[in-house]
Amino acid sequence: MRALKTQTRMARRAASGLTALACCAGGVSFATGTASASVTRNYATAESVAAFGGMNGLVKAAKAEGGLNVITLPADWANYGTIMKDFTAKYGIKITDENPDGSSQDEINALVQLKGQSREPDVFDMGTPFAVKAAQMGLLAPYRVQTWDDIPASAKAANADWWADYGGYIAIGYNSATVKTPPTTFKSLLNPAYKNMVGINGNPTEAGAAFSAVYASALANGGSLDNIMPGIDYFAKLKKEGNFVPTTASATTVESGATPVVIWWDYLQESEIASQVKTWKVVIPSDGIYAGYYDQAISKYAPHPAAARLWEEFLYSAQGQNLWLEGKARPIELPTLVKDGTVDEAAYRALPPVPKGTVHIATAAQMTAAESVLAKEWSVKVG
Repeated sequence: MRALKTQTRMARRAASGLTALACCAGGVSFATGTASASVTRNYATAESVAAFGGMNGLVKAAKAEGGLNVITLPADWANYGTIMKDFTAKYGIKITDENPDGSSQDEINALVQLKGQSREPDVFDMGTPFAVKAAQMGLLAPYRVQTWDDIPASAKAANADWWADYGGYIAIGYNSATVKTPPTTFKSLLNPAYKNMVGINGNPTEAGAAFSAVYASALANGGSLDNIMPGIDYFAKLKKEGNFVPTTASATTVESGATPVVIWWDYLQESEIASQVKTWKVVIPSDGIYAGYYDQAISKYAPHPAAARLWEEFLYSAQGQNLWLEGKARPIELPTLVKDGTVDEAAYRALPPVPKGTVHIATAAQMTAAESVLAKEWSVKVG
């Protein structure tokens, strides 16, 4: 499972993100071929579709490149299997998906190690702290999709290095066939009844989902978006009690019985675990309501610069946004889909129930600061 991707895809955005979260249906609407040198020179710095003379020009240039390299996109993660299949069917462009079960940090590592090679990733889907890190390293190419104005200002880099794509809530999931006492809060997981049961999706210093689990637990234990330490202390206590299982939780570990309780994004529990474990139940904890988005970005050195930009235009079209919605994730432009009447109503109604209470969404700056604390304290206190 895409362990750290969730940082390994991390929490996205504040103010306007909050507005999007609360606006719809009473709940969240967060809201291979190698390109020729001439193509790379022409399109590697294109910041909008205008550089191609419009969508027809972009499609023509992308088809000429003939391929697209993506990375860390599991087929069952937010409906990416269908998204990739539909993109190829629509444009005839072959997609190569490298290291589908990798993390956000793996994406950055690949970008650095494969720079200048035909295998280098063209595009990324990563947690905000990692998107910020990649931008600071000068690895990303700014680009504004045609629907740029529909993405909240708090959910994108001002210079267009990265921008939010889809999100959800951190939730507690459990196998009702084996877990007889349903957990509903972070506090409840300290109960001895959950000994050797609780897992998270990777190492929080590398995986966005795991990072977000710690962030949410901090909120449930007196912390805040500016103070993640209570979350680290919480997991240290969970480990001391013998409840925390130090492994990368996934549908596989659930089916094997290793992690009958998992703290992870609600939409990924629905799409990756509940689809395989029919007795899986998902609840958003009332004591730590934490929401977030993942981000899209384009490599500054993309071997297929036109195809990379066409991929982003596809993802931010009504078709692409609704495909994420079908995966039970909340696309960033959900409010616009609802307003314009282009939302997939069935998929919209199938979204997991939204909790009551204050929804917390960290800013990029808050997540970067929290990540720094986590990097210093997690191995010391939790290991």
